[in-house]
Amino acid sequence: MAHSSTVPAASSAKPSNWQIKLLYDGECPLCLREVNFLQKRDAGRGLVKFVDIAADDYAPDDNGGVDFETAMGRIHAVLSDGSVIRDVEVFRRVYQILDMGWIYAPTRWPILGPLVDKFYDIWAAWRLKLTGRPDLATIIAERQARKSECEADRCRL
Repeated sequence: MAHSSTVPAASSAKPSNWQIKLLYDGECPLCLREVNFLQKRDAGRGLVKFVDIAADDYAPDDNGGVDFETAMGRIHAVLSDGSVIRDVEVFRRVYQILDMGWIYAPTRWPILGPLVDKFYDIWAAWRLKLTGRPDLATIIAERQARKSECEADRCRL
């Protein structure tokens, strides 16, 4: 799968350094903007490990058991203790780890929090369409076709 040159480089941090693994869609232009911003804020510290779920070699077993379809439906992250979080809580944690927790702190407030959560639900449901992508079923079928073709050619994903 060819990605544009704006795809973030893999984290070079030692596995023991990261506090959170952010599972992101490397084919989503808005997701890439956010990841690029977060990588700059991480500044090579390796606090956040960035995992592109759109990569053909994405392995659920290495990422809290979160399969491709589930990861494409909503944002997920894996904490260093192996627990999986999702939705707005992912942003709260990542921003907190990168010393920007104040940005998402208001999402913990009684009235604003549920509104932000609802907005995220709407965003997650419409993300692919709003970014000009095929629907999830098509993306999964295309991914499976690539994997099947590659297995037939005995290439390594």
